[in-house]
Amino acid sequence: MESEGTTGRQQIGIQEAMEASGQPPLRKYQDLVVGSRSLGRLLLYELVVLLSSWVPGALGLLLRKIMYPWLLGAVGRGVVFGQGVVLRHPGKIRIGDGVTIDDLVVLDAKGTTNRGIDIGDGVFLGRSTILSCKDGDIALGDHTNLGFHCEVFSGSTVTVGRHGLFAAYVYLVGGGHEFERGDVAVIDQPRASEGIVLGDNVWLGTGAKVLDGVTLGSNVVVGANGVVTSNLPDGAIAAGVPARILRTRETPPES
Repeated sequence: MESEGTTGRQQIGIQEAMEASGQPPLRKYQDLVVGSRSLGRLLLYELVVLLSSWVPGALGLLLRKIMYPWLLGAVGRGVVFGQGVVLRHPGKIRIGDGVTIDDLVVLDAKGTTNRGIDIGDGVFLGRSTILSCKDGDIALGDHTNLGFHCEVFSGSTVTVGRHGLFAAYVYLVGGGHEFERGDVAVIDQPRASEGIVLGDNVWLGTGAKVLDGVTLGSNVVVGANGVVTSNLPDGAIAAGVPARILRTRETPPES
């Protein structure tokens, strides 16, 4: 299954695979969490979680700095992992230099054929933030800052440019359910995703939501609790439910 970005719809197959009957619990755990059916990878994952994930203070920071890279696809220099950081399918998670990941963050790269999660240099992920893939990919550009309790969900591709600023409780909804059939429960209807693209220097206010299939240009500002349902051009300042353009940011003249 290949990601189609914002140009097409993509069925999300990982949940269907996980719900297949006859799977032993340990096999489901490996598929959902570890991302490998190798016994060696399972034992390594359990060792790292047991010995480092919940250790408090400076000792915990040191242990995670040493041990988390054993699981991850790539890790840059000077990365800080807070207490209780959860890694799922860690081999598909790549982290740049100088990244700070606060306590209780979830990095979930699960999927059957996806690339996973790419976090650029200098990114900050606030406490209890969730990056969640379901056969999708997430890419955060350099020096992007996500406040606490943000969520980015991807069923295909969610891309955030450089210098993004997300206040608390921002939600990027990169996928959802079909709901056309009234005779079938929504949860049983196909899942699909068109993806989300954010340009550089986008500021999303507290509680703002960007829905599937939306592209935001660079230098866009969305007010608190705004719900973005359609594309916004470069420099737009938008607010409301659904979000509407109020005015455009001025671009200073080149010196």
